[in-house]
Amino acid sequence: MNKAFLLLFLAAASLSCNQTKPATEAPGTGSATTPATTGTTYGAAVPEAETIPATQLSEEVAGKDSVQATVAAEVVESCQAKGCWMDVKLDDNSTMKVTFRDYGFFVPVEDLKGRQVIFTGIAKREVISVEDQRHYATDAGKPEAEIAAITTPKEELRFVADGVILK
Repeated sequence: MNKAFLLLFLAAASLSCNQTKPATEAPGTGSATTPATTGTTYGAAVPEAETIPATQLSEEVAGKDSVQATVAAEVVESCQAKGCWMDVKLDDNSTMKVTFRDYGFFVPVEDLKGRQVIFTGIAKREVISVEDQRHYATDAGKPEAEIAAITTPKEELRFVADGVILK
């Protein structure tokens, strides 16, 4: 009985090792493990015809709770851990954090600094906690001293993207 059980166990184990991992994302959504190829779309389709430059986004949001927009911008920094966010340049040389709706997709983890992107979703002003600021600084590979220096919440323009195109 023990030999039969052992044989059955070994057969099951060897079969499970030969199975391929099922796809966990829809075709064309991209992932952090894919290379940053120009023209690749991550997440939902991006309506490029309605694109505004990042320099206009602050004006669009002024006086509103939030705004739906498609924005073209330059990446200043991106998450090197999972590809779960990117910072883009605004008009006054400040940056805006772009995250991805419900962590439904990621951009490549390779350094995207200087890359042009177009993204669509919702922009709004938010107060960012010290904990979240430190988390993003850790993801960006900042030195411990810089992370420890973050001690106060700050208000900034944020963007939750439904889709991103790398240019």
